[in-house]
Amino acid sequence: MTAPPPPPPGGAGAAPVPRKSTPLNIEDVLARKKAADAEAAKPRFISRKERERIASATEAAAKPQAPVARPKFSRPSVVTNGIGTNGAATDIPTGPRAQQIGQGKSFHKDAGGTKRPPPPPPPPSEDMEKAQIRQRYMGSEAATSKFSASKKRKRTTEKKFNFEWDLEEDTTKNTDALYQTRQEANFFGRGRLGGFADTGDMTKALDYAKMIEERDPETGKARAQQFLELEKARYERNSRLGIDKHWSEKKLENMRERDWRIFKEDFQISSRGGSIPNPMRSWSESGLPRRLLDIVDQVGYKDPSPVQRAAIPIALQSRDLIGVAVTGSGKTAAFLLPLLVYISELPPLNEATKMDGPYAIILAPTRELAQQIELEAKKFATPLGFTCVSLVGGHSIEEQAYNMRDGAEIIIATPGRLVDCIERRVLVLSQCCYIIMDEADRMIDMGFEEPVNCILSALPVSNEKPDTDAAEDSNAMSRLLGGKDRYRQTMMYTATMPTAVERIARNYLRRPAIVTIGNTGEAVDTVEQRVEFIQGEEKRKKRMAEILTSRQFAPPVIVFVNIKRNCDAVARDIQRMGFSAVTLHGSKTQEQREAALQGLKDHKYEVLVATDLAGRGIDVQDVSLVINFNMAPSIEAYTHRIGRTGRAGKSGVAITFLGNEDSDVLFDLKKMIQNSSVSRLPDELRKHEAAQQPRSKGNKKVEDSGAFGGKGGWN
Repeated sequence: MTAPPPPPPGGAGAAPVPRKSTPLNIEDVLARKKAADAEAAKPRFISRKERERIASATEAAAKPQAPVARPKFSRPSVVTNGIGTNGAATDIPTGPRAQQIGQGKSFHKDAGGTKRPPPPPPPPSEDMEKAQIRQRYMGSEAATSKFSASKKRKRTTEKKFNFEWDLEEDTTKNTDALYQTRQEANFFGRGRLGGFADTGDMTKALDYAKMIEERDPETGKARAQQFLELEKARYERNSRLGIDKHWSEKKLENMRERDWRIFKEDFQISSRGGSIPNPMRSWSESGLPRRLLDIVDQVGYKDPSPVQRAAIPIALQSRDLIGVAVTGSGKTAAFLLPLLVYISELPPLNEATKMDGPYAIILAPTRELAQQIELEAKKFATPLGFTCVSLVGGHSIEEQAYNMRDGAEIIIATPGRLVDCIERRVLVLSQCCYIIMDEADRMIDMGFEEPVNCILSALPVSNEKPDTDAAEDSNAMSRLLGGKDRYRQTMMYTATMPTAVERIARNYLRRPAIVTIGNTGEAVDTVEQRVEFIQGEEKRKKRMAEILTSRQFAPPVIVFVNIKRNCDAVARDIQRMGFSAVTLHGSKTQEQREAALQGLKDHKYEVLVATDLAGRGIDVQDVSLVINFNMAPSIEAYTHRIGRTGRAGKSGVAITFLGNEDSDVLFDLKKMIQNSSVSRLPDELRKHEAAQQPRSKGNKKVEDSGAFGGKGGWN
């Protein structure tokens, strides 16, 4: 079968002949473009129906649809914006390539060979949209650092060891024999070391000088003399600056600042204030008069205690002083010896001046402490011809006035009784210019702040020190004011510094030097502290009987309780154990108190049962054991209780019974035992719940057994 012939030209089925296109002018193109842009810029109104149709078409295009099998792809005759004449969407791309979604893409054939367009991409997720919005408005995120400190390479230029110390700070001694002997090079000839090595003394230097004279007859003698002077100066300088000697091996004039620093560290001395002199190393270097040093030797004081080493040189310069020292540190002699030196420079009392009052007063919180100071003062004052009188409660004022009939240079008194004597005109303080307050914190605790202020206000004010730098000048403070008067000197000794004590010091002391011995509020290292948790008085009495009957501790022994009425009960139980016991508390008369202490000192009694009245000022020698039958209400009172043993360099033991009522002080007690080098902290106290953190200071009222006891009223 043959193909039909082509249609004739110009016939009905002939194709139209294309016209020849005319090139457009550039001006016409620009004009058309400008007109099109102006037309596009005009607002276009779209009807509501048209908007709904466009929205539905957009949603349909956005949804993924499975490909629909079509029998054959037919191209529509008319296409308008991708929509055919029949209203269906077509696959022919109708927009710019950047906005084509699945239009005009490359087609692929399915299993049947039919060309299918690729499925549209899934719609962006909500997180992706948020990320795109964030990147559009906030920019791209900064790159996360991958730096790792653990993988950082360590610098190799750091110094691992530092050898640049000052040789003068090294206080150790060379024990290696290899470095003890210095080896010198043996040079021969006419040089300095030619057979004359430096041996550390002047022997070789003299030989060398002699050789110079022999070899140079003309100028050798002058050269040798000059050489010897230089060598002597060098030898003295090296001897003074030598670091191989301890301060105890050096003379006083060769002591340097480093030696004084080591000296203070050895005795735990710290001081504050301006122009403070160095401590004294021995009694011979104290600056005390020879007559007083002979008395010190007769009394038996071999070496001064730390507080005496630091306080006596300061007091001898007429400086006001605050001494903070632990109990049993020798404070009594520390303020008595400078006081006697001060009184020795004043004219003796006569018929005209004996009624003007004493030259000095010493205040003590309790009667026992005042009498203890009186006994100690008479050891030094009586050989010098001075009179000491104590004014304490328990004795009649008439008797004490009779003791002062011939005058007294030194008055030792409790604040209450001294105020009573001043108000009754038994005593005046017209020429008193030396005041010592011993155990000032205890006086404040017992409520004596107002009496102390009353006493200090009764002193003459014409000789008060100026509150200027002149108060730190020893020469200015030692000068006489007109006739015999001198500046008032005030000294305060305390174990702690509460607010009330600081207030008194601020009002009446002028530029004081503050000396602290050891750690404030801690017990001495000569006392071994033991604690036992025992509930109930019967169990405690049984345990106390085991301790006393073991005969491990020689009498005298002191037992402390908190309440006065328990003293007699505990003493009776001790007597039933076969021991002689005596009591001491505030309800006892003064005669009974004195008899109890004297009987204990004379070994008439083996055990003393007392309240905190015996916590301070009781100096009984050779107390081997202190038993706290009841724990003290405060750590300060506990410190003074156990300070009755381990005195004068001897060792002692303190055993404390603890219970649930003592939880307020367990934390402080644990710290004190931990700081002691001779005590061991038991696990029961270390793990106790109340000992883990400090408790708030409560107002735990304890029976005061010393302020108004006895028939004297004031203590």
